[in-house]
Amino acid sequence: MLGATSCLVSLLAAIRPGIWDLPLFIHVLGATALVGATATGVRAAIATNRSQAPVWLRRFGFRTLLLVALPAFVVMRIGAEWMHSKEIDGAADPRWITFGYTTADLGGLLLVVAIVLAWLAVRRGRPGLARAAAALAGLALLGWIVTVWVMGAKPT
Repeated sequence: MLGATSCLVSLLAAIRPGIWDLPLFIHVLGATALVGATATGVRAAIATNRSQAPVWLRRFGFRTLLLVALPAFVVMRIGAEWMHSKEIDGAADPRWITFGYTTADLGGLLLVVAIVLAWLAVRRGRPGLARAAAALAGLALLGWIVTVWVMGAKPT
């Protein structure tokens, strides 16, 4: 079964125009970094409740969201727009692309609000704000994980 899957992937890669390689790589790289950084930031914010050093973890979660997740979001969006301009030539967008745009926009908004809450948690030392930031970033993360499946499956 694994051989048939890799053969199919190779066939699809051979059919895809080479001009799509760089924008697709940038989009996937940004999305991967975004999901990983957001998961790390959420985990750090959740761990502040049980930690002996909650201030350090709150600061780490905030910095991870601000310095890694936010730039990764920008890279993901740049790659998505670049890929969209290469792949769709004036035709109506398939539903999976519309779904991706929706979750990216809403998730980006949730990410920015979570970053602000995490910053306030660091400044004021309030663990409740860190938990709120974790909840919002976790909600965005859940949407992005579903989007990874939708982008891979491309349902009609």
